[in-house]
Parts: sequence; structure tokens; C-alpha cells
Amino acid sequence: MEIITDIHSLRSRLKSEHYVVFVPTMGNLHEGHLSLIRIAKQKSGCLVASIFVNRLQFGQNEDFDKYPRTLVDDLKLLENYGANIVFVPTEKDIYPVQQEFIIEPLPLANILEGEFRPGFFRGVTTLVLKLFNIVRPQLVLFGKKDYQQLCIMREMVHQLNLSIEIGEGETVRASDGLALSSRNRFLNNEERIEAAHLFKVLSEIKEAIESGEQNFRKLQDIAKETLNNRGWDIDYISVRKIHTLEIAKCHDQKLVVLGAAKLGTTRLIDNLEITVRK
Repeated sequence: MEIITDIHSLRSRLKSEHYVVFVPTMGNLHEGHLSLIRIAKQKSGCLVASIFVNRLQFGQNEDFDKYPRTLVDDLKLLENYGANIVFVPTEKDIYPVQQEFIIEPLPLANILEGEFRPGFFRGVTTLVLKLFNIVRPQLVLFGKKDYQQLCIMREMVHQLNLSIEIGEGETVRASDGLALSSRNRFLNNEERIEAAHLFKVLSEIKEAIESGEQNFRKLQDIAKETLNNRGWDIDYISVRKIHTLEIAKCHDQKLVVLGAAKLGTTRLIDNLEITVRK
């Protein structure tokens, strides 16, 4: 496995590669990331992973400095799982001057996560477009846990005519259903047990809709009340159309329920896709 830290060296190394599969990460790798690496290894190409904590996507009151950085362990995992190249740039490499050219995402970026984290998707899409330009991959893999991000990446590639395929990996969960996330390590023991209830209320919504319930607002309100009563601070629980994330209507058949809520000081997100059979 090669570790490359500067853009020029990476581009020179990749010139001879005909097919590049790319997995961008912020490090602190867990099984969710590694599942994407396994998918990437099934492709016949050069597997590039990146590790970069992107300051541009963190708000003023968010946890950029607290974000866990575990580079030594991450590199060991990536080597064990067969990554060919790991790109580990510094902030000076990615942002050599103040970043004044910013990607302004579509309206989809202003709902759900975008409503509660203003500017988040500007930071994400600006970095990712830079990484696409640096790595120039044919296939990029993202996880479904960050469902809205996945939808935005697909639309960015489509609207900017990028010759990139966006692939996806299923959300990886602990045995109690909690979606794996780098932020889970901030949960204390009691919070970790309680954290599975976000998945539980989303599952109850999914089961109710697949059983014929069409009053989405009622299901959302019940879920919010349940979590509120258990001490959660809720940002949203919302049933949406897949891909566009428009507010779902009762005749829609392909849906996703998304949730974001804070438990103590830790903000968790999750989602479940729903298929309504008529």
C-alpha cells in the first residue's frame, strides 16, 4: 500500500491507471467505511482511499477540533483490507489559499441536514469536487447512512457532466440496530444503550407504512414524541421520496424515512428506505 500526501505525486502515480475506484473518508474508520473498501476491492481497478477532515463543512459550533483522528490505526486497516493507495493531504494541500470559489448546491441541500447545518453541503461538495479533480476516478463509493449526501453527489455528477459513477454501500449497523458512525464514540455507556431507539422509531415508521398506513405526519409525530419523552433533542423525523427527498405523499411507492436527533451532546442521523406495495 502506498501513502501519498501531495497532489502532484498522486496525479503522477495515477497516470498509468486505467480504472480508479475512490473511497473518500474523514478517517476514524469503522465497519461502515470498511464495507465500502470491500465493495471497491471487488472491482478490477486501483483502489484509492483518502483521509481528510474537512474544516469547510463544520459550522461555528460544531466539533472540528473534537473530530477523532486515528491515522495510524486507519492506515493499518486500509492496508489489511487491500487499499492500493491512501491519499492523506494536509489542509495546505487542499486549500492552498482561502477558498473563495464555493460550490452552491441545489435546493435539496437546504432541507433536512442543510436546514439544521447551514453551509454543511457547500463545504462537502466543494471538497468532494476538489477530490474528484485530484483523483479523477471512474467510480466513487459513498455510504447510504449519509443518504442526503449520496443524493446530492449523484445530482452534482449529473449536472456537472462528470465522467464518474457514484456507487453506494448499505448502512452498517451494530447488533442493536445503531448505525455505525465516527461520532458514536462520544456516547457514554447509558447513551450508547439509548442510541438504538433512533433506529427503533424509524423501523416502526417503515413497518407501519409497509403495512398500509398513509398518515405520514401522524407517524412522524409519534416518533418525535417517543424520542422527546426519552430525553432526545430532535432535529427532524421525516418521510420523503427517495432520490429527490421531496415530502412524500400517500400515493408514492419509493420512500425513505430520515431522522436526526441529539442524545446528550452527540448528534446522530439514520434512515431507512421503504417500499410501498400497491
